[in-house]
Amino acid sequence: MKDCFEMVAKTFQGLEEVLAEELKALGAQNIQVGRRMVSFEGDKELLYKANLCCRTALRILKPIYKFIANDTDSLYEMVKDYDWTQVLNLEKTFSIDSVVNSEEFSHSRFVTYRVKDAIVDFFKDKYGPDKRPGVRLQDADVNINVHIAQDRITLSLDSSGESLHKRGYRVAQTEAPINEVLAAGIILKSGWNGQSPLVDPMCGSGTFLIEAALIAANINPGVYRKSFAFEQWPDFDEELFDRLYNDDSAEREFEYKIYGADISPKAIAIAEKNIKQAGVSKYINLEIKPLAQWEEAPENCVVITNPPYGERISADDMEGLYDTIGSKLKHVFKGKAWIIGYRNEFFDKVGLTPSSKTPILNGALECELREYVIFEGDKKTFRSEGGTLKKERAKTDNKDKKPRRISDREWKADARRKGMGGKDSRQEKKSPRNKLEEKYQAKPKGRERRRQNASANSENPLAVRRNEGLLEAVLKRGAHKPATEDQRIMRSRRGWKKAETKKDSSENTENQ
Repeated sequence: MKDCFEMVAKTFQGLEEVLAEELKALGAQNIQVGRRMVSFEGDKELLYKANLCCRTALRILKPIYKFIANDTDSLYEMVKDYDWTQVLNLEKTFSIDSVVNSEEFSHSRFVTYRVKDAIVDFFKDKYGPDKRPGVRLQDADVNINVHIAQDRITLSLDSSGESLHKRGYRVAQTEAPINEVLAAGIILKSGWNGQSPLVDPMCGSGTFLIEAALIAANINPGVYRKSFAFEQWPDFDEELFDRLYNDDSAEREFEYKIYGADISPKAIAIAEKNIKQAGVSKYINLEIKPLAQWEEAPENCVVITNPPYGERISADDMEGLYDTIGSKLKHVFKGKAWIIGYRNEFFDKVGLTPSSKTPILNGALECELREYVIFEGDKKTFRSEGGTLKKERAKTDNKDKKPRRISDREWKADARRKGMGGKDSRQEKKSPRNKLEEKYQAKPKGRERRRQNASANSENPLAVRRNEGLLEAVLKRGAHKPATEDQRIMRSRRGWKKAETKKDSSENTENQ
């Protein structure tokens, strides 16, 4: 692999191993699993592929500068000492996102302020007091990520821009939709890959259904995006990216069906819009149907669902709902079921013993993903017929696991989780030392959550429909599948002939 460099893929807690497997399949080298991240090495092509293909990555970062600093003054001096002309110029804008886990640097906003000052002052000193790149909170040309772990600082270029969970196909949503990356991660953790039917009997806006269809047909989630931040980099290879973007040779046919239902007509209407926008309607059956009315299910189906938690979305009788879930698992959905939930008192009403429990974050809620294996008869008979439970498989798999080195941060996190002591700096808030630091002190947790939730609701608009005829012209081969009324939505790529572009525009106008 030519011109290898280090990269970091960010993800949710509980999805690190899944993301590592995705990166391995793409050809990544020196993969190291951390907490909510996976580091790896590869070239420019792999960076583009990671953004296009990874279903469980939130961002792909490219570290450019690492150093040690003990206070905000030394942080400022070290950042200012870097040659920022390598990634920025006076005509470009930049933004800064800071992630801080340190006793000394206790406020991420103040860190952001100091890093911004250092970059601006670098350009002022080099070109004059009135010469500086602009700062933008959104849609900046260059996105800089600052990560601080105690006194170790890493500055990275964010190659993704907007979080990769914002696929681009969501045109409407219910009150509390599950994050697309989390939904894809849960499906991949279940082991489902399109070799059987899948059911979500409480589908809401259809996120599980769409992500399952993309997995089953092996459609890259990044093809719906309008843009990536790396397209603004000086070394952007447009020809390479266009080739990767338009290559659908790995896509496949899905021989089964994905079934979605919800008690809410409004939710089904929203799901239908999102499914159509993603171009996967032919794979999905939708209907308005309460959970209590399920009397039969597809043979050998896998159930994956996200029922109400009693927080932002609640049912009239939460305990009754979870009791119904347990009853339907026992008598209707026989096989495997994966349920993400928040409260143990509701999980207890399911009345079944889970074969595995995985802590997982859903937004700000510390949830749990539980697997249920439903079978006829007792465990002894089930095992004698070749069945295995998740816990039994885990014991076997661990024999083949190789030991690995872990960082001090991982060790401390593990110690806290297992009750071995250790200090969690995130729980300690140091008093501001001056008025400037007080100004940029972190806001209360509740307000910060609401801000993040509001930010997460913004979506990327989509551009034009994908045209299979253009793919044929570029790739010099037959189109993967014929264009249909339910054609997948894609953004337009540069480099097409004017006549073809004009033809596409007229076809899109008719379709819309």
